[in-house]
Amino acid sequence: MKKMALVRESYGVNVREFDGLRDVEQVERLERRCEVGPSGKVSLFTDLMGDPICRVRHCPAYAMLVAESGPEREIVGLIRGCIKTVACGNNKSLEGNNIASPVPACTRMAYILGLRVSPSHRRMGIGLKLVVRLERWFKENGAEYAYMATEKDNEPCIKLFCEKCNYIKFRTPSILVQPVHGHSKRIRSGVKIQKLDLAQSEALYRAYLGTREFFPQDIDSILKNRLSLGTWVAFPQGEEWPTDGRRSVLPASWAALSVWNSSDVFKLEVKGISIIKYMYAATTRFLDRALPWLKIPSIPDVFHPFGLHFLYGLHAEGPKAHKLMKNLCQFAHNLAREKGCRLVATEVGSCDPLRSSIPHWACFSCPEDLWCIKKLKDHNAGDGEWTKSAPGLTLFVDPRDF
Repeated sequence: MKKMALVRESYGVNVREFDGLRDVEQVERLERRCEVGPSGKVSLFTDLMGDPICRVRHCPAYAMLVAESGPEREIVGLIRGCIKTVACGNNKSLEGNNIASPVPACTRMAYILGLRVSPSHRRMGIGLKLVVRLERWFKENGAEYAYMATEKDNEPCIKLFCEKCNYIKFRTPSILVQPVHGHSKRIRSGVKIQKLDLAQSEALYRAYLGTREFFPQDIDSILKNRLSLGTWVAFPQGEEWPTDGRRSVLPASWAALSVWNSSDVFKLEVKGISIIKYMYAATTRFLDRALPWLKIPSIPDVFHPFGLHFLYGLHAEGPKAHKLMKNLCQFAHNLAREKGCRLVATEVGSCDPLRSSIPHWACFSCPEDLWCIKKLKDHNAGDGEWTKSAPGLTLFVDPRDF
C-alpha cells in the first residue's frame, strides 16, 4: 500500500494520514462536535469505542485522513476510505460458454465514509480537499470506481459529491431495522434452521450471489472474520441440506442469511427524544418483561449506548421463500436478544422481492438510502459503463460498509 504524502493547503490547512498514536483524542473530540444534533430533534450518535478506524480496518486496504489547522495543528476534518474487489454484473464475454455458473465481472471499488468537518471550519473547502486527496490515494492503489452513501435529504453532502466531485446518484437501497423485544419470536414448527460451516457458506454465496452488484470477492474473509457470527439456512422440516452444498440437491425452498456483530465495532445512542416518548418506550419494555406471553412489541432502550446485529447475504429460493425468510429473520431477532443487542438491521435493494418478508419498523428504517458513484479511471471504448447501468432488483451490502 502506498504511503500518503502530507498535503499543505494555501490557507493553512494540512491534510495528512491519521496517526493512531497521537490523533485519537482529537478525532474523538471532533466526532462529538460534529454529532451535536439540531435542537428539539431526535439524533443518532455513534461511539467508535476508542478506535477511529474500526469502520474500515476489516477491509483489504484502507486509509484515514485528517485535516489540521493553525500552529497548534488542531484536527478540523477527517475522512475514511477502503478498497476491495466487487462484482459489477455478469462477464458478458463469457456468455454462451459451457460454464456451470455465471462469471462475475469484477472491479476495484473504493468506498468513502465518515467525512467530518468541524462546525467552526465549514464552508472553507476542507471537505472537498479531503475527498480529492482520498481519491488520489484510491487511484494510486488501483481503484476504478468510488462510491459513498448518505441520506437522500442530506443536501450539503449531495452538493459536495455530486456537484463538486462529479459523483452521480446510482442506487437507493432500503435500510430495514427491527427492534429487539423482551420476548422471543416464534419459529414455525414446519421450518428447520441449520447453521452452515464456512466452506458451505462461501460456496453457497459464490454460486447464488456471485454476480450480484457489490458482491465482495473476499467473501471468505468476511465469513471468517470474528465479527461474523455465522450463516444459517431455513428449509422445510423433513428435508435435508446437502453436506457438499450441490445446487442440484438443495431443498425446493430455502432461505439464507449471515449475521455480523456490529456491537463489537461501534455503539449507537438516540438523543433528543421527548420525555413522553421516553416514558412510553419504558412502559412497553416493563409490560413485555412482566407479561412475555402477550408478545407486546416493546421499544428497546435505544436512549443509552447499544449494539446491533447486521444481516447480510439474504437470499431465498422456491415457492416458500418468503415464509422461510421471515422465520429466519425471527431467528436472527432471537439471536440478537441472546447477545444483548437492541436492534437488528439489514439493507436490501429498493425493489428486492424479499423486502416484504423482512420484519422491520418504519419509524426505525430508512426506505431510501442514497448511494452515489464515480468512475476514477478511464476505460476502453465500450467498457466502464457500470455507472450508467439500470439498477437490478438486488444488490449485496457488505457488512463492513454499514
